[in-house]
Amino acid sequence: MRVKAGMFVAALVRRVFSDGGMAAVERRGAEEAGAILVRIRYRDGLEGLAGPAPQTAFDTARPDVRLFEWRKVRVEGRVIDEAIASEARFDPDIWVVELETDNPETYLDIGAPDV
Repeated sequence: MRVKAGMFVAALVRRVFSDGGMAAVERRGAEEAGAILVRIRYRDGLEGLAGPAPQTAFDTARPDVRLFEWRKVRVEGRVIDEAIASEARFDPDIWVVELETDNPETYLDIGAPDV
């Protein structure tokens, strides 16, 4: 059984803060099972966006782990804004968490970029 979305987000934010980083909830979604998008802000001013991996990517040996995939990699912020707005129109229950890190893989299980 996977951890509820709200609890996962709270733990992610705490973990980033405990490492001396910055994290913020940009948009609160459904507490129980809202999809989680993670906006990554890099030091060079570019941004990335990670979202839930497709169900086919889940590891049956680790069913409780949330897997993410890259939606956008090192693009301008407006591109991320547009992607989030589009996703929110499709799914109003999404969470958006913002991280400032050059190593998001430290905090998330992210697959290789397809973008």
